[in-house]
Amino acid sequence: MSERQPQRTADGSLTLMSERYGETYASLHGALAQSRTVFLQGSGSHVHPAPRVLEIGFGLGLNFRTTLHNASGRGAALTCHAYEAFPISAALLTELAAGETHPLWLEMLDTWDAGVRAGHLELERGSHRLRLDFADATLAPLPPNWASAVYLDGFSPGKNPEVWTPEFLARLAHSLSPGGVLATYSAAGAVRRGLAAAGLQVEKRRGLVGKREFLVARKE
Repeated sequence: MSERQPQRTADGSLTLMSERYGETYASLHGALAQSRTVFLQGSGSHVHPAPRVLEIGFGLGLNFRTTLHNASGRGAALTCHAYEAFPISAALLTELAAGETHPLWLEMLDTWDAGVRAGHLELERGSHRLRLDFADATLAPLPPNWASAVYLDGFSPGKNPEVWTPEFLARLAHSLSPGGVLATYSAAGAVRRGLAAAGLQVEKRRGLVGKREFLVARKE
């Protein structure tokens, strides 16, 4: 798969156009702002004492880096289990995250190519852990009753419908621990109804410029 040039978003952070899906990986109105507002804060991971994050769509690693820096800054232990079916190159990840110096991120880059060949990688630095499966999450087993947060960050329902079906949303709900929160940038009615049908309490939140609303869904 060929790769295109990174694009600078409104807040100065970078994203990339996916040739497979014809969409950018994150909002052009501010990739970093979206990551912080929708995923980190929307899920409550920014205040959780030991967040356990299940991410659907590792993509460019921005949500992982955002959560990692937050956890590191306040001394919280972070465990992240992410899925990515179509990984980009380590060289492009390095370019997109220019200046990133966190040891776990750098170790991930060093082992990226070997992990892609093996189908997964597992890393640990201090109190931070990352497991990354290079696989289609809809076909993979998901950890039950485990995640304090689910980051549902696939491409849009119109482009990447597999991760937005009622059946898969129900599986994600099952992966949440009691009190856990699923956060997603989508506010589509079908997604909202699917999350509610999975037994989650769904709430619309105010979004950013260019994307007025997003969804959070809590497991009681």
